[in-house]
Amino acid sequence: MTRKTRSLPGNPFLAWADLAWKTGEMSMASAQVIAHRTARMAAAGPTPSARDRQEFTRMGQEKFDAAAEAARAIAGSLATMNLNVGASTFRHMVTATAALMSLAASRSVGQSVTRQAKLAETFTRSAIAASALSDSTARLAGRGLRPIHARATANARRLGKR
Repeated sequence: MTRKTRSLPGNPFLAWADLAWKTGEMSMASAQVIAHRTARMAAAGPTPSARDRQEFTRMGQEKFDAAAEAARAIAGSLATMNLNVGASTFRHMVTATAALMSLAASRSVGQSVTRQAKLAETFTRSAIAASALSDSTARLAGRGLRPIHARATANARRLGKR
């Protein structure tokens, strides 16, 4: 069921669609694993076999490991992303302010029209930057989901063979 996807940079719709797809895959795999393990616990009763105890111990450890890996992935990416977003936001604020002040200081109709076009271009670049922020946010969420998705789908494949 795993699907290879690749989002195009600058297209947040594809990044969010990929994240939704991976979340759906993970949810389906998790449901299979939970059903398998619950049935196994019920069948084992109060005296599980060594194999059952190993599987039950694995359940808790893999959740801890996946959560720690997801937290590391998000923290590392978030640190870089915050710096880039902050710098980009400040640059767009300064550029837009300069364009607006330039428009306000126009001395002729021709100058005003030229400066309005410059201001519109500045706002367009800011909108594109906002779209890139959405794309980055989806990718950040994807990095956090990746280790959890990997373990859930691997468990579904492994336990489905039994």
